[in-house]
Amino acid sequence: MELIDGKKVADHIKGEIAKEVEILLNEGKKKPHLAAILVGHDGGSETYVAHKVKACEQVGFDSTLLRFEDDITEAELLKQVDLLNLNPDIDGFIVQLPLPKHIDEQKVIEAISSDKDVDGFHPVNVGKMVIGLDAFVSATPAGIVDLLNFYKISTKGKHVVVLGRSNIVGRPMSVLLSQKGMDATVTVCHSRTENLKEITNTADIIIAAIGIPEFVTADMVKTGAVIVDVGTTRVASTETKSGWKLKGDVKFDEVAPKCSFITPVPGGVGPMTIVSLLKNTLKAGKKRVK
Repeated sequence: MELIDGKKVADHIKGEIAKEVEILLNEGKKKPHLAAILVGHDGGSETYVAHKVKACEQVGFDSTLLRFEDDITEAELLKQVDLLNLNPDIDGFIVQLPLPKHIDEQKVIEAISSDKDVDGFHPVNVGKMVIGLDAFVSATPAGIVDLLNFYKISTKGKHVVVLGRSNIVGRPMSVLLSQKGMDATVTVCHSRTENLKEITNTADIIIAAIGIPEFVTADMVKTGAVIVDVGTTRVASTETKSGWKLKGDVKFDEVAPKCSFITPVPGGVGPMTIVSLLKNTLKAGKKRVK
């Protein structure tokens, strides 16, 4: 069993991004600028956005964080989105999800200019990605592809089971894996899938993005399979100062011995999501300075 080290891969890619930023600056062009809107004080979102700000510093980007209380109205949030759309200094921006229940997340996503949608959630970018056109690809699926490529894990002709069908991970992941170049045979499973264990036991690669801690157990995995764990659920813990710890969707201790490769949680997919966001922002910045 080999551990897929997302932090190592992310650091390698961040080094490459930093070199490209240096080239831009030497050519007299501006630094790429990533902005983020954070609503409320969700612990996971706070941590994630802080990591994004730090990553921007590491590669030489400018970054802006706009904070709002969770009682912000939908209209006011949409106004802030529009201001970022119109700001020529901002190359790309994200609205951190989840949002408070009184705000329509899809309406906010669609309000973001597709040219600045570095999360890759806008229907224009999703549609382009589906038919193989150049687009901002959702950060987590793009990061997983980079991980597989870095570790030379071939998907050609392989059976990949994607657990989960969210618009953020499951759906775009299944599309990317089935495209030419990846050439996987993809099965998407979800909460209504029958005979799930039989299906996962035929998988060469499992992408676990179902959002249930330790859902994937050893009896669901065939020997030699590759496991990519996207789960990041906070669970109460007496072992940590914070009082919680992150759990993946895979029961790591019992599944790992059966695998050829497996991602840990944390330190697997998480760092790659952030680095994919940086790649999309660099791409947006280059387009804007042409």
